[in-house]
Order: sequence, then C-alpha cells, then structure tokens
Amino acid sequence: MRKPSPNIPARSRLARALVAAAVFINGVAFTAPAQAQQNSVPVVRDAEIEALVRDYARPIFKAAGIANGGVNIILVNDQRFNAFVAGRRMFINTGALLQSETPNEIIGVIAHEAGHIAGGHQERLREQLARAQTMAIVAGLLGVGATIAGAATKSGGLAQAGSGIALGATEMARRGLLGYQRTEEATADRSALEYLEATGQSAKGMLTTFARFASALSLSGTKVDPYQVSHPMPRDRIANLQTLAQRSPHFDKKDPEGLQIRHDMMRAKIAVYTQGQAAASRLLRKDPRGLAMMYGDAIATYLYGNPKSALQKADALIKAHPKNPYFRELRGDILIKANKPAEAAQAYASAVKLDPAKSGILQVAYGQALLAIGKPDAVQKAVTEIRKGLDRDRENISAYRYLAQAYGQLGEVGEAELAAAEGYFYSGVYHDAKVFAARAQQKLKRGSPAWVRAQDIINYKAPGKKK
Repeated sequence: MRKPSPNIPARSRLARALVAAAVFINGVAFTAPAQAQQNSVPVVRDAEIEALVRDYARPIFKAAGIANGGVNIILVNDQRFNAFVAGRRMFINTGALLQSETPNEIIGVIAHEAGHIAGGHQERLREQLARAQTMAIVAGLLGVGATIAGAATKSGGLAQAGSGIALGATEMARRGLLGYQRTEEATADRSALEYLEATGQSAKGMLTTFARFASALSLSGTKVDPYQVSHPMPRDRIANLQTLAQRSPHFDKKDPEGLQIRHDMMRAKIAVYTQGQAAASRLLRKDPRGLAMMYGDAIATYLYGNPKSALQKADALIKAHPKNPYFRELRGDILIKANKPAEAAQAYASAVKLDPAKSGILQVAYGQALLAIGKPDAVQKAVTEIRKGLDRDRENISAYRYLAQAYGQLGEVGEAELAAAEGYFYSGVYHDAKVFAARAQQKLKRGSPAWVRAQDIINYKAPGKKK
C-alpha cells in the first residue's frame, strides 16, 4: 500500500493516481491484481468498502451455492453503473455503488452476477463463442469457394453470391451469439430473484436499477434494435420480473437502518474522492446532519482542508462511534499527511484491533506508518505487520514496495529484492519479477523458503505462453 506523502498536495496526489489507473481511498492508492491490471482495469482498494460489499454478498453467495467457491469481489474505478464477472471474480464499478441509493440495489446487482457464476454462464459462453467462430470460418471458406468458382467460370453473379454467403452466415452467427447472451441474462435475472427470496430480501432494488437504465436510454433518444444487443431491453426485464417480484412477502422490506447508514457513508467517501470537495453535500443534501454527511465532510477536510481541522472532525466521529475502525483509519491518514507517523501508527493499530473483517489493507497501513517512523525497532515491526497484511491479501501490490523498503532499511537485501519480485509478479510484469527473483536468489540461503519462492517466480510461465 502507498500512503500519501506529507509533501504532496492531496488534489495532486489524487490526480496522479487516476492517471495511473488507480484511485486513492482513505489516502491509499491501490493498483490492479495481475489479471485485471493486464486488461487495464483501474481497481480500487478500500477496507471499508470491501467489507461492506462482502457483507452484501455473503448471504447471496450462500443461497447461490458459491459461498465456498473462492469468488473475489473487485471494485473498479468507473463512474458508470455496471458490474460483470470474469472467472471467479466479480467486478463492481464505483459508479454503481455511488448511484445506488439503497443497499438493496447493489445486493440485486450482486445476486444477478452470482446467477452468472452459479449457472456456469461464462464457460458456456466460451463454447458459444467457439461455435460462432467456427461458423464464421466455415462461412468464409464457403464464400471463398463460391468466389473462386465464379472466377473460374467467369460468372460475376456467382462471385457476388460467394461474398453474400460469407457475410450472411457471419451475421447469423453474431445474432445467434447475441441471442444466447440475452437468454443467459434473463436466466441470471430469474436466479437473482430466487437468491433474494431465499435470503428474505426484496427484489425492488433490481427493478429500480432496470428503471434507471430505461430512463437513461429514453433520455438519450437512442433507438436500439433489441436483436442487436447482448442484454434484454430494460423495459422488457422489468415486465418479466415485476409480477414475480411483487408476489414476494419481502417486496416492501427495507434495508436495516445500520446497513443503510454504512451504505450512505460509502457513497459519501466515493463521492468526495472521485467528484471533489462538495460532492458529499450534493449527494446527501436530504440528510445534511447525518453521520454520512459528517464523514464525507471529514474526508473532504482531510483532502482539501488543513490537518488540524480534519483531525478535530475525525476525533468527533471517533467520540460518537468509538468502535468504528474506519474512523480510526481516517485519523491515521490525517496524521500521516501531517507527518506524525508515530501517532498515525497508534491510530492504525486501533483500527486493526477493531476491524471485524480483519482486512489486510489496514494491517499494511499500520506497517507503513511504523516504517515512516524510521527507527530500527519500528522498521522491524513494520515488516511483521506488512507480512501479516500480505498473508490476508496476497495481491496487495503496493504492500510489496513497502516491504522491500523495510527490508532494505534493515540491510536484508535478498529479502528486499524478493519483495520487489513479488510486487512485479502480482502486477503481471513477469520479466521484471524474474530479474529481481534471480537477484534475490544470489543473496538468499539455497533451499530456504524465500529461495524456493524466488525459484517459483523464475519458473513461472505466464498464461498463454508456451515458454
């Protein structure tokens, strides 16, 4: 993890992060896991938001039968209302979190994406893609054959027909694939209803989401051919689901008050970090004195105001809610920015102790503050804390940089270079990972766990490469 440097203005720091396809949340810039990063997906890491979304997903995953399937939820820095799955990873845009007014709306999104995972839709989609490609290839060969025959017989009409055969069959394959995707989307919608019913939750949030899509489409004035898109039209989705959703005894059930407050606090945080100082005020104008507004104001003051005022606001939040770990985290962020690492370390230590989710992000933040103190005993403890964080979150790329720095300060060069190799490895920069792993091996005891890990990195073959 990378905490903000005290001498870099917050506004500049956020701009740099966004340019680098990362985003700062509570002062921490995180980059993508290797797979996402290679595909240029700007990933957001934040302990509070991740814990909340996991709480939303946990009962849904259980109902879908994928609770033990190792499904990871990844937050994407994108303002659009969207979510998607890739393998065992579920990606949710920050735009979806920001625009959703209730937890139930996001829970509905998660239920739909869980339907895709539980239904094995991706595997079957790959089969359909292969089938479509095969059809296109066959069509192309038929077209070429007809064209050659036309040329051989000097028949221009036959040659033109050959081109038409190829184009027509390719279009049929494409439309067939889109039709298949629309069917899978409708199936995932029905599965989502089942999961929501099984967990005693309302499907009203799903209908609200589809109504939002329909409204946006209507306002855009765009005319869409329903057979040329991969999803059913929003109005059709509402029509297909509304009767079933309204039959449920849970349809009018509201989210628990505490969950709604956490949701509003999450939205306030995202708004300030992505839309500026006054974003929380605009977002939460209906509740200007609520906890979420206070939280958003404290974050805005931390980013755009002075540390002393920000610290007072954070302390007021802590006094009102002493068991909230994320208020302690914010206090630590403010103190790091004020160049008070020892006090920041105390705040992060409290956050770690109070955190029910046991987030590796908070653990690494604690280690980073200890590292900033600079004293040998603090740096040694920083290594311990950062390693604890990495044990919980192996793909926290920034943490490896801090671990390398800590080992370097302690004079353990082999371990420092191995940590650098790990960072490059999880970033998907495999060539540099192998270079640093080889350098690390020269300084590590042969056969030791660290030496073996370095060898694993050296021997690693990236997906899609034979050698």
